[in-house]
Amino acid sequence: MNIEQGNRTQAWAFIGQRLFKRSGRIVGALAYNWIFPLEKILMASSKQRGFSLLELSITLAIGLSIAGIVFVTLQPTLARARMDSGYETAMMVLRDTRHLAVTQNHEYLVVFNPGGFPPGTLLVQYQPPAVGNGPLPPLQLVTTYTIPQDVSFSLKGGFPAAAPDSFGAGGTAIDFGQGLGGGSLNYVAFMPDGSARDTFGNLNSGVVYLSRAAGTLYESHAITVWGATGRIRGWRLVPQGGAPIWVQQ
Repeated sequence: MNIEQGNRTQAWAFIGQRLFKRSGRIVGALAYNWIFPLEKILMASSKQRGFSLLELSITLAIGLSIAGIVFVTLQPTLARARMDSGYETAMMVLRDTRHLAVTQNHEYLVVFNPGGFPPGTLLVQYQPPAVGNGPLPPLQLVTTYTIPQDVSFSLKGGFPAAAPDSFGAGGTAIDFGQGLGGGSLNYVAFMPDGSARDTFGNLNSGVVYLSRAAGTLYESHAITVWGATGRIRGWRLVPQGGAPIWVQQ
């Protein structure tokens, strides 16, 4: 303890003694028990210093390293979440459009990857009824949806030939129009009775696949629509006996 600190300590002690004499034991005890320790705290705090530049640099480096590790670790989880988001969006659009057709008693279409729109777009259209025996009016745009950019309606190497609901052979990403003999269609039209048809009134069953170019095989999903009832099912790939198979979600 230096001379200045000693003088200050003696001053606080003198104040405590004076208070003790003038105000009795209670005030004096407070002086000795609270004021004098407070002086020690103040003296100790005056000796504290801030962080050095080296210490701050080390702390920052550790923080950045931890953030980098967390970012890399979370990438597969975030990618899987985007894949699931694309699948859930497609399921929602199909189910909501079918419900709309039934409740509104009109025909509504869902088109996958329509021309003039970015890849990954789902276009919902309304087909107004014909007036009398006249032709059908032009389709009207209802709304559009998009799936995440790194998710697409596409195939991935390793897809099994046994397609979901036995619709096709897993060789076409958007494969509606099953059994119609006119090639694959990229749309499905939901009718007021809930069925799924093409624009000529034929029952329209099919499947659409979703995958990520940078993703794994088992992240992929598929969605099927059964023409007669408009039933919509979701599918995912699982390994079985060392080979992938589609199972209903």
